[in-house]
Amino acid sequence: MKRGKKYKEAAAKVESSVLYSAVDAFNLVKEASFAKFDETVEVAVKLNLKKSHTVRDTVVFPNQFSGEKKILVFAKGEKAEEAKAAGATYVGAEELVEKVKDGWLDFDICVATPDMMREVGKLGPVLGRRGLMPNPKTRTVTMDVKGAIAELQKGRTEFRADKTGVVAVAIGKVSMDVEKIQENFDAFTAELKRKRPVDLKGDFVKSLSVASTMGPGVKIDFK
Repeated sequence: MKRGKKYKEAAAKVESSVLYSAVDAFNLVKEASFAKFDETVEVAVKLNLKKSHTVRDTVVFPNQFSGEKKILVFAKGEKAEEAKAAGATYVGAEELVEKVKDGWLDFDICVATPDMMREVGKLGPVLGRRGLMPNPKTRTVTMDVKGAIAELQKGRTEFRADKTGVVAVAIGKVSMDVEKIQENFDAFTAELKRKRPVDLKGDFVKSLSVASTMGPGVKIDFK
């Protein structure tokens, strides 16, 4: 891949063979960022997983960095009223399912009560491809609609390992203080450690790196 001059200048600040401490890595990412916008800081973790293993969960970061998200809730009756009172952007039942089926996707997150999943399940081809399908594992299929919306408004973020065993998640912006990026990083890694498969032998984490949207990757000494 051909890299531009600014990227090469940024990459020259990073020793590719060095494993940095998390704090040093975050400082380097901030120093090496060069885009005219506030770049996102993203962590990528390569895990040691078997084909039978699934790593998927959510984390609520102590320091928020993303804009307000549009939350759609599939619910009826009292739970629909609860969702509206809690601040959901859109609330509805079958009529909302049909609207999404017809191609409407003006939302960022979906929540559903269990009784709605028979209808919501029909949206698999639409929501599944975009990672928006409600799921009990990420607490987006729940009767605690109020609690789910409150956490999502605080910035609850889903993470999951892909087919190659890599988990990638945004933990901040380059404009944030390093201490706040560190706190978000610690919150994420704590949740990730809790998802270690019980039958896994050897190291859970193979490698860990951090980068800004446009910048070079910086390896972190995760041990």
